[in-house]
Amino acid sequence: MYDIIEDINQKAKIVEETLVDIMGSFEPVVSETLLEAMKYSLFSGGKRIRPVLAMISAETLDGDQKTACKIGSALELIHTYSLIHDDLPSMDDDDYRRGEKANHIVYGPGKAILAGDGLLTGAFEFISGLDLDPEKRLKIINIISSNSGVNGMVGGQVLDLESEDKNIGIAELKKIHLAKTGALFKAAILSGAYTSNPTEEELQSLKVYAEKLGLLFQITDDILDVIGDEEKLGKKIGSDDQSNKNTYPKLLGLNGAKNEAEKTFKEAQDALNIFGRKGRKFDDLAQYVLNRDH
Repeated sequence: MYDIIEDINQKAKIVEETLVDIMGSFEPVVSETLLEAMKYSLFSGGKRIRPVLAMISAETLDGDQKTACKIGSALELIHTYSLIHDDLPSMDDDDYRRGEKANHIVYGPGKAILAGDGLLTGAFEFISGLDLDPEKRLKIINIISSNSGVNGMVGGQVLDLESEDKNIGIAELKKIHLAKTGALFKAAILSGAYTSNPTEEELQSLKVYAEKLGLLFQITDDILDVIGDEEKLGKKIGSDDQSNKNTYPKLLGLNGAKNEAEKTFKEAQDALNIFGRKGRKFDDLAQYVLNRDH
């Protein structure tokens, strides 16, 4: 019997091995300290959800899962760089990440910034060297850079900073999260799709699914910050409220946020209709995100 959690865990193990290979590809390095700081945050845990998304996308469209894993793993470098910078005193000012000291606490703010820079540029260095049709490789680089940058994750982070200590509406909150969280989900899923030969209809459906999954992930994250298990989460609950952050429970109430999660889950499901049974893993993944406890 198929088990989505077991599948995620098996794929995540392959991702870990791929990440080791990626970091090894940068050696010998100019600065061992820089590589050490990059590895410190990259291998500090994490669900590896973005590489898993890329692999499931390739699987759904009969693409190349091995290449999708490499692309998704490079995306994990970009995600990690964003977390390092997010924790800096000039941004969220967090001393801990995943139960361990934040990068800037261990290496200092300057080296933490450069570790993030190294991960970001290293991701594109790795992707550009993949053994893939040049046209597809260029398309994947375009997808990842556009969803990571001004109109994607970075743009969302700026909106998030600008919303601090302000009362915003649910539409504005969704706009932040579609960019800050959803954009890298979209990059992972579309990049994985391009290891195959997707149709425009398939790509459009995957875009909608990715956006809804990204929102669902953030909504459940906000809910867990209210009612989650601190030991499972690896962080204190209630931190969003203490920081006066705009969250779904804050704007909609806890029950309202749960209802919004159910609604978003259904929208993600509906986007998969054109895939029929082939979309089952994405459907199971959305169910997993809806019901996750960490």
